[in-house]
Amino acid sequence: MTINLSSNVEHLIKALAIVSHSIASSIEKNMNEANPKNNSVSKPQIDSLATQADLQLQLVELQMNMSHLELTVERLDDVITRQDKHIQTLQRQLQFIYKQVESQDEEGGVAPFDVMADRPPHY
Repeated sequence: MTINLSSNVEHLIKALAIVSHSIASSIEKNMNEANPKNNSVSKPQIDSLATQADLQLQLVELQMNMSHLELTVERLDDVITRQDKHIQTLQRQLQFIYKQVESQDEEGGVAPFDVMADRPPHY
């Protein structure tokens, strides 16, 4: 009954790859638009470089967030696996206890509970 959260991480990785590709294309386009032969930098070129820097920062932030999410998913997977094993152990123990109680009933070891016969003395 282990839940696998890896598929969600894979979707996030694909989305991050698409965003990264888009940012890289935008950066490359901005770099090609800048004229390296011209020593003077125009206002649009400065804006383009600032946008490029912002995109790079966003890309780094997305990568950091993605790494954090991957680590969180791995930890949650481990916790779910441990809890699943613990639940299975508890279920086996409970079945064992039920079998013991049933066997005692058959042997006459446990008397059935009768409300009228087992009234407390203060009634």
